[in-house]
Amino acid sequence: MEAVAKLRNYPTSPRKMRLLADLIRGMQVEKAIAVLEHHPKHNAVPLRKLVLSAISNWKQKNEGGDEGALVVKTIFVDGARTLKRMRPAPQGRGYKIRKRSNHVTVIVDAKNN
Repeated sequence: MEAVAKLRNYPTSPRKMRLLADLIRGMQVEKAIAVLEHHPKHNAVPLRKLVLSAISNWKQKNEGGDEGALVVKTIFVDGARTLKRMRPAPQGRGYKIRKRSNHVTVIVDAKNN
């Protein structure tokens, strides 16, 4: 039985987060955690916590199940709210700054399913 964990409104662009999500999609969770733990991007820290949360949720659903067979079945990143700001520009103009954020959903499941 699969388990879900969600990270909502994390303040980084979805494009940057998708780079890491694509990296761990389909991996065994132990290997995914190891990869995220040593990855230099700052988004690896909350994504690692999210995978650990999904594992914990799976343990609560499946008491006595084998945790070693878990894989990251699905992971996707959606856009969230965008804060719109203005930056001063030459000759009295203003440039638009879009501060993006994202939602991440991770689904883990045993490999045999």
